[in-house]
Order: sequence, then C-alpha cells, then structure tokens
Amino acid sequence: MKDHAPFPRKIDPSRGTHLGDGTPNDADRVEIGPTPLAFAEWEARGLALPDLAAMRRYRLDRLRDQVVARGLGGLLVFDPLNIRYATDTTNMQLWNAHNPFRAALVCADGYMVLWDYRIATFLSEYNPLVAERRAGADLFYFTRGEGIDRGARIFAGEVRDLLREHGGGLLRLACDKPTIHGLRALEASGIAVLPGEALTERARSVKSPDEIAAMRCAIHTCEVAMQEMETFARTEIPRGGVTENDVWAELHASNIRRGGEWIETRLLASGPRTNPWFQECGPREISENEILAFDTDLVGPYGFCCDMSRTWWIGDGPARPDIVDAMRHSLDHIRYNETLLIAGTPLDDLPRMLHTLRPEFQALKYGCAFHGVGLCDEWPMIAYPDQADPGYAGGAVLEPGMVLCVEVLTAEDGGDFSIKLEDQVLVTETGPENLSRYPFDPRLL
Repeated sequence: MKDHAPFPRKIDPSRGTHLGDGTPNDADRVEIGPTPLAFAEWEARGLALPDLAAMRRYRLDRLRDQVVARGLGGLLVFDPLNIRYATDTTNMQLWNAHNPFRAALVCADGYMVLWDYRIATFLSEYNPLVAERRAGADLFYFTRGEGIDRGARIFAGEVRDLLREHGGGLLRLACDKPTIHGLRALEASGIAVLPGEALTERARSVKSPDEIAAMRCAIHTCEVAMQEMETFARTEIPRGGVTENDVWAELHASNIRRGGEWIETRLLASGPRTNPWFQECGPREISENEILAFDTDLVGPYGFCCDMSRTWWIGDGPARPDIVDAMRHSLDHIRYNETLLIAGTPLDDLPRMLHTLRPEFQALKYGCAFHGVGLCDEWPMIAYPDQADPGYAGGAVLEPGMVLCVEVLTAEDGGDFSIKLEDQVLVTETGPENLSRYPFDPRLL
C-alpha cells in the first residue's frame, strides 16, 4: 500500500497559539496574510514583525481624530484602499475597485460600520474594531438595475441614523468616492456631504512604527521577488525566446508565493520599448546586450505598496557609453534628492530645491520627483519646478513617519532607451532612511 503524506497541521507548535504579528496561528483562518515562507525569510533577515492589533487601532484613531478636528459627524469611504486602512479587511480588492460594493463609516465617537458583500460579512470578524457588519452599499447598476435609487435611499437612511447616534448628531459627512446615486441620496436625506480625500490622504500619510515594520517586511519580500526575477532574466534571456511578460510573471509569482496581494501596473519594458516610458510589458522577446527597466508598483504582504524601480543591462557585452552616462546622472539625481527629505521642510519648498536634470532629459522627465507611499501611491506628490502648483501642500511640512518614493526617468526625446530608478525613503527625526536595499546594476555604473 502506498504511503501518504500526513495531513498538514493547522497549528505550528513552535510558534504557539499566535504568530509574531499577533494573528492566530491557524493556517485555515479567514484573514489573509504572509505565508510561512515569508515569515522564515523575515526571521532570517532579522526583521521585526508589526503588532497588527496596535496598527489597526492607530489607523482608526487617525481617521477619527481627523473627523473630530474637521467638525464632522463621520467619514464614509468607498475606495477599497481607504476601507483597508480603516478596517484592515479585504474582499476581492480589484473587483471592488470597479464595482463599489463595500463601504465603511467611521463616526466621530470611533464607532465603525462596514458594509460588505451580503453573503460575506463574516470576512471581517477577526477585527473587533469593526462594530457592525451590514450589506447594501452596492450602489451600481450591475447589482441594482432599475432599483438603484431605492437602494441608495435605504443606504443613506442607515448612514443618517448612524450619524445621529454616533456622530454627535452632526449630519456633516466626509466622503471619498461615492457613486452619483449614493451622493444624491445622502444629500436628499439631509446630510451635508463634503470631500473626504484630503482627510484620508492626510491621515494615511504618517505611518506608525508598526506600519513601518510591516512595510519593511513587504519591501523585503518585494526585493526577494526582484532577485528571483533578475536571476530568471539573466539566466533565461541568453537562451532565447524570453518575452517581457515572461520576466514580469516571475515578480508576480514570487510576491503571491509569500502572501503578497497584487501588482498595480505592468511597467516593464526592454530595449527601445523603454522609450518613451509607460509602455507596459508585452510579447516582445528580449535580446542580449540591451536594457530592461521596470517599476514594481507591487502590493505585498500586509497590503503595503513597494514602489521601486531598477534598470538592468542584460548580457555579457559592455553597455553603450551614453546609457552608462544616463544611468550615472539618474543615480546622482535620486541620491541628491533623497537628502532633501528632512522633517520640518515645507512641501511647497521642495520643487525649487531639487537636483536639476540636464537639458536633454527635461522633455521626458517623470511626472514627479517624490510621492508618498503606503497602501498605494499616496499624498504628497512633489512635482518638478516647471510642473508644480505653488499652493499644492497648503502649508504642510515633511513629518517623521512619512514615507516617500524618490524617482527619476532619464530619457531623450526620440531616443532608444530610458533609465528608470526609484527608492522608498522614510522621513525620521534624524534624517532620511532609505528603506530600499536592492543594488543598482554595476554593469551600468
């Protein structure tokens, strides 16, 4: 009789009833999270794990404090990343991004309600900060058809009642991205609806120590995935028949294998397809002795975005002198700009302080020199001087706990290559800390 492997145990006895991040040591749990592979790699790297319960409390407090400071009864969010920030729960995130069936309400007293898919409200039960779970926020035609106005009125009535009970009676509501039917129903119910994106972006911009710990773990996973992608590219491209999509698939697979979640773009290109930038990866077969450039835009474990860019020279032959020159200029650019991330610096002062790209690289320069990053690309965005709005930041300054990506695109208009580089940098009390560890290609330096 053939032997069979034993059934996998739900509990790892070496880790007790809970894992290092405070989540239950149960492989069959509803809550998504890192895999054993990720935990083992983080442990080997000596990384501290986040306390997820403390992180969730910090986020809810940040939102509630913004609500109170602005004299509101509550904050209503439909954006799946704002819902993730408020509740640290997920449900079909990408589908939800274009089918808004979820919503979360944070009231002035901290009471939080989550509207979810009607047969899946159990998915958030692991978070006790979610006080109530309901259904009925799906205010779009696919699910509601011609009954959408009635559904919107019912939903708006629930929000109004919750504000009266938990919002200090204030029918003043910040809202991020309501559907037209939802907005009209909320206003018809007597609620004053105000823009909510400034509230959520400002709340999310300053990370807690636990969020930074989670981000460090996610970045490590991203960089392991980058290494696996680079190894594949350098090993397989010389053998022929390897497409851009083949290389990009390695990053996806490595991320998912460790409990990462998705990748927001397909920004990988090779050879002449790198110029102009923003061509997404496709079926082009990559040749030896040409460049390969990419921007990870990767949402990794714990839902944290890892936004890093590298440009590699693939092949044993020497890189062209003009490519090496552009690479060195690009590296000078981001290394100088990183030094500007000093706590207390007014955001509106940063554009005029930036390193200046050479004239031949001005026409195709990137859309920003810095941008915030957390669960995705976030506020603030710092543009180049000729693109900056002088009133963009409204007097805001860099604060400890902010994380910004510093990036550059170096390319000549009509040229046959681009250099794309990007690092992820933490603002601290004592100066900037570069959270990215992945090396730059020495073949281009």
